[in-house]
Amino acid sequence: MKITLIHKEAAWQLRHEVMWPERELDYVKLEDDDAGLHYGLFEGEELISVVSLFIGGNEAQFRKFATQESQQGKGYGSRLLQHMLNEAESSGVKRIYCNARSHKAAFYQRFGLAVTDQTFTKGGKDYIIMERFFGASGEGERNGVKQIND
Repeated sequence: MKITLIHKEAAWQLRHEVMWPERELDYVKLEDDDAGLHYGLFEGEELISVVSLFIGGNEAQFRKFATQESQQGKGYGSRLLQHMLNEAESSGVKRIYCNARSHKAAFYQRFGLAVTDQTFTKGGKDYIIMERFFGASGEGERNGVKQIND
């Protein structure tokens, strides 16, 4: 297994396959994909999981996290997510957030992301904004949401 930066086009393909197979490929492309860091986890030559990181100052958002359906539940996504969180923290990010599908919130909580009170629906799917703060104390508070690392 290896994790490396990949081209946005490789990320698009897996995003499309996993997240929105019923939509056209353009649906999974982001306007700011050129500004993102796209990480891919490979087993041999096969791309198993992708996530895109967008850093702006000391904040970052990760988006379009997808793992091949046949490979879910095997730890690949967890390894990729932890790698990307480590990269974000080492690059000076103080707060990272994502728009998580509501039914996946418990997964992200295992990585120190806290649920906020911000929710929305897009494409018929429910989302919740989750966030994590990096820093010396390991704890942070923002918008009334306290994050505690287990």
